[in-house]
Amino acid sequence: MAGVFLLVPILGTFWSSLFRDVAYLPVQFAGGGNFLALFGDPSFRQAAVFTLLFVCVSVPLEAALGLMFALVLNATLPFKGVLRAVVLLPWAIPAAVSANAFRLIYRYRDGLANAVLLWLGLTDAPIHWLGSAPGAFAALVLADVWKTAPFAALLFLAGLAAVPEDLIRQARVDGAHFIQRFRLITWPLLRPVATVVILFRTVDALRVFDLNYILTGGGPGGATASLSLLGYRRYLAGDFGMGAAVSVTLFLIALLFTLLYVRRSRVLAGGA
Repeated sequence: MAGVFLLVPILGTFWSSLFRDVAYLPVQFAGGGNFLALFGDPSFRQAAVFTLLFVCVSVPLEAALGLMFALVLNATLPFKGVLRAVVLLPWAIPAAVSANAFRLIYRYRDGLANAVLLWLGLTDAPIHWLGSAPGAFAALVLADVWKTAPFAALLFLAGLAAVPEDLIRQARVDGAHFIQRFRLITWPLLRPVATVVILFRTVDALRVFDLNYILTGGGPGGATASLSLLGYRRYLAGDFGMGAAVSVTLFLIALLFTLLYVRRSRVLAGGA
């Protein structure tokens, strides 16, 4: 039954992508016409480049910071429970709330980012963070990393709990320092967890929507419009066939990344 609820929307979207389905016009079979028109659309290419670049920048940062947080939180520290709750708090905040918070931080005249820079004397005038493509991209990456690095930390913490403590103690007795223990014991056991973290975050980052919809609106000039946002705008404009084509393309890209990660994890497992 669960497979039916999963397959029916996917197959329905694939089917819709084969038709020229525009509001108030007769539905016509288009075959691959929607995809040909889509790939020739500059806005689609711009959205695809942004989405892939967003994945390539944000996912490694989230995985690295998540691993660092997990290693710190796994150590023997006072108030460890409180620290874990504080680190995981951003992940529990809804994306719309965090996006609005960062939008206030990056406001031109009275935002916190400009206030701090002016107070430190690092700039003489406010910076229009969201008014340039690099600034808007950096703002989106920072907001996404702030929110989702705790999710990676949570998964890495679960992986660290499975690392045998006896091996760590024996390595300490043998004189191995932290980096040696991490490289020879901890990291090899965490590789499957790292694959899961990167896979989950890649698929999630590929379909980023609410963050750039609220924080930048896809601007400036469409520079931060993701594929999900592009598909949403096509549906909103009544071009259901093209919206379905964008959704199918995004699904295929996510499937390709998933297959590559699974194949990579099997190669690593075989090598081990």
